[in-house]
Amino acid sequence: MKLSTRIALAVGAVVPLLVLAAGWLLLRLVAADLHAQQDAHLRARAAAVTKDARRLLRAAALDRPPAVEQTRERRLYASALDVGIRLIGPEGTASGGPQPDPSVALPASAPAPVTLRAGGESWRALSVQVTGARKGVAGTLWLFSPDTAGEAQLGLVRRRVVTVALLAAPLSGLLAWAVASRAARPLRLLQQRTSGLDPRSTTTRPVHAPTGVGEVDDLARTLRTVLARYDEQAARTAEALATARSFSAAASHELRTPLMSMQTNLEILDDHPGLAAAERDEVLADLRREHARLLGLLVMLRELGRGDLVEAEAFGPVDLAEVLDASAGDLRRRHPEARIEVDGVPGLWVYGWEPGLRTVVDNLLTNALVHGRKGDRAAEVAAVLWAEAEAGVPVAVLTVDDRGPGIPPQSRGAVFERFQRRPDSPGSGLGLTLVAQQIALHRGRIRVLDRPAGPGTRIEVRIPLQDGPPDTEATLPLRRDWMIGTAATAATAASAATAESATAESATAARPQAAGGRPTAGGPQSFHKDGS
Repeated sequence: MKLSTRIALAVGAVVPLLVLAAGWLLLRLVAADLHAQQDAHLRARAAAVTKDARRLLRAAALDRPPAVEQTRERRLYASALDVGIRLIGPEGTASGGPQPDPSVALPASAPAPVTLRAGGESWRALSVQVTGARKGVAGTLWLFSPDTAGEAQLGLVRRRVVTVALLAAPLSGLLAWAVASRAARPLRLLQQRTSGLDPRSTTTRPVHAPTGVGEVDDLARTLRTVLARYDEQAARTAEALATARSFSAAASHELRTPLMSMQTNLEILDDHPGLAAAERDEVLADLRREHARLLGLLVMLRELGRGDLVEAEAFGPVDLAEVLDASAGDLRRRHPEARIEVDGVPGLWVYGWEPGLRTVVDNLLTNALVHGRKGDRAAEVAAVLWAEAEAGVPVAVLTVDDRGPGIPPQSRGAVFERFQRRPDSPGSGLGLTLVAQQIALHRGRIRVLDRPAGPGTRIEVRIPLQDGPPDTEATLPLRRDWMIGTAATAATAASAATAESATAESATAARPQAAGGRPTAGGPQSFHKDGS
């Protein structure tokens, strides 16, 4: 059933009820007015005939001649005019004019007018106590007025109210249907524009011009919001499926070589059970290396997929100094021979994904540890964390230095691509890809530079500090396809940063350094969370 039909039926049912209710109230008001007029007339007649009634009672009490009593009785009736009179005294009852039958019981008294009904007739009655100075002059004077005129008028009003109610039902229904049909026209237009939309097959969305009807405009906005959320979820689902497919393809491609190598080593062990101990140990060591590479590759692929699918709800306040200390502590336990120096300003809070930020620090330190050594010398890693203002916005700056051979400027853009590694590298080629992914996810920047003091590499990361309430809508980038793509954005950014490296290196070298490598008072100022 259409909305206009429902409204017409509802109005057609409600309006007659309202007319009847208003008619009932009108009848009560008309009846009250008619009774008020009759009561005023009765009181006026009572005031006029009371004196004649007292004279009649006095003549009866003094036992005057019948002719005198009859004369005074006629005067009494004449003064009553159009109302009925009934005078009840000690010597009897005198009555005249229109009044109820004597068999109708009267109330004990009626100082205020009352309604009497008998035999289908209605009367207004008023009683007045009549007394005189002489003994025996006392009685009750009743005045009656027929209520026929009031009943006739009330009946006329009642019939008209019923007639209006019967006419109001169809007329109000038709009028309501016409008005509702016109009012629902914007809604029908919106329905026509949206009925042919299929979010699964088209990206076309309805264009709604404001109609001035609040409900219709609200519904259009809600519909656009629902479709936008559908598109967003559909895109996220497509990303998830593409990520899963890419994960399978990348895993199958990258795992083929170590698996084939492990198969070859296993065949050697199987075909040569009497293999010399030295050669057997070499084959087992090769198996362990390939196994570790497989495990690391799977872990990196899993983390890369997690970064592509992380949602805004996972973000929260994170203290970068705590993340740096925890990562450095774990690395020292695994590599006690390495020299790992960490200097960080505490209380640098960012709004981010803690597992992702921990991945950034872990991979940067591990990468510096693996590639930051020459010959048999123990690796040396220096990580410095501080805060400074960049274009008026506080940012956290993390630098990780190693003493390795360094990265040529022409190769710095490629280190962020997937599966890019040196031939002698034991890694999976995904460590810096994960770092670039998380930096992009946190709206930060990353650069590959030369170490200011001597040979080696410096990787610099800049992440905006959390200053005020978090804005979850602006946290995640619109496009995340690190598992699918090749991290071209980060590679391009890193390549562009290479052109600035000479200027940055000279400025950094000229900046006074503290013992731990962090700029002193002459360099960038430190920003704590409390603003100090």
